[in-house]
Amino acid sequence: MIRFQQNARPRNDTPSHLFAIGQTVRMKSRTGLVQKTAELFEIKSRLPVKDGSPQYRIRSEQETHERVTTEDNLEPADNPAVANNPAV
Repeated sequence: MIRFQQNARPRNDTPSHLFAIGQTVRMKSRTGLVQKTAELFEIKSRLPVKDGSPQYRIRSEQETHERVTTEDNLEPADNPAVANNPAV
């Protein structure tokens, strides 16, 4: 027999999206170094969670196509660590 708990709170296991539609982001460097010409992308839409990370559809002004990526690959474009330490 299955019993349901009265006044039970709904489970919220799904991570929420960190970035808003229209926000400018950049891809995180895979090498850990600051990229010289870090390309900027605009969040076009939010997509469902994949492997525990929210997904986004992003687009760069320099490209004619959109990309899909997970949140763990993105960082805000106004990241002070990148802005204060430009690559030489």
